Amino acid sequence: MTPAEPSNQFQLSWRRSDPENMIGIRGGRFTRVHSGLTFVLAALATVAFYGALTLVPDWYFTSLFTERGPIPYAIVFLTMWCLAILAIKRQKLKLQRKALQFSVVPDDNDFVLSTATVEQVMNRIYETVDDPRQLVLFNRIVIALANLQNMGRVTDVDEILRSQGDQDASMMETSYSLLRGFIWAIPVLGFIGTVLGLSDAIGGFGSVLGSGAEMNEITGSLKEVTAGLAVAFDTTLEALVAALVLQIVYTFLHKSEEEFLDSCSEYCHRNIVNRLRIMPYQQNEA
Repeated sequence: MTPAEPSNQFQLSWRRSDPENMIGIRGGRFTRVHSGLTFVLAALATVAFYGALTLVPDWYFTSLFTERGPIPYAIVFLTMWCLAILAIKRQKLKLQRKALQFSVVPDDNDFVLSTATVEQVMNRIYETVDDPRQLVLFNRIVIALANLQNMGRVTDVDEILRSQGDQDASMMETSYSLLRGFIWAIPVLGFIGTVLGLSDAIGGFGSVLGSGAEMNEITGSLKEVTAGLAVAFDTTLEALVAALVLQIVYTFLHKSEEEFLDSCSEYCHRNIVNRLRIMPYQQNEA
């Protein structure tokens, strides 16, 4: 059986609800995000951020991001990139959760899932959503039922569902790889800014002392030293605050996605595994 064509009759449409697919970009599978799209969104957000700062040039907050060298620009860009990834993943996870609201088996308590009734369940899935393989829950069920349909082994369904659940968890973890890398890189950028600031401050002050300058010149050079220290510590502060905020948001989203996968496993056990029955002829074959 192949996925049905897009239709307004579907109760759940991935093609019309996926945030990336809605704007004409092939959406990443499950909760994966398109790196190119998030890069563009991050660039636009960075430009907008600095554009807003130009409206308040005398604000101390503005000086933190515009007068501390190039490092703050990189920190802001990576922060915006992370936020874009998190925002799109959140919307994708929201769409994935909607699948849990639909029942793929008849409401009849006496319904038995077997090789004779598997086609009925498959039809209900393809009537519910336009592209089941793009949704974690329905994709897991379709794979298990397709095996039941082709091989006729009811006893394999539970094992396949478990195996697919492990694979879904692995895919979920890899979808966060880029995000984790950026969260790690942001504090490193802050420390690089610290090193550069301290290097400029100490190097400038050392050259003044080495030249045998008068006390007035030494006093004047202290202004350059304090400016270098401002670059050193402010960039670290910006990076640590950004990394802290992103780590908190990332942790909550990651936890929410883990809970969703647990809900999918529970759904499959309740609606698929508990409805399985071995028919008499299958017992003889076993």
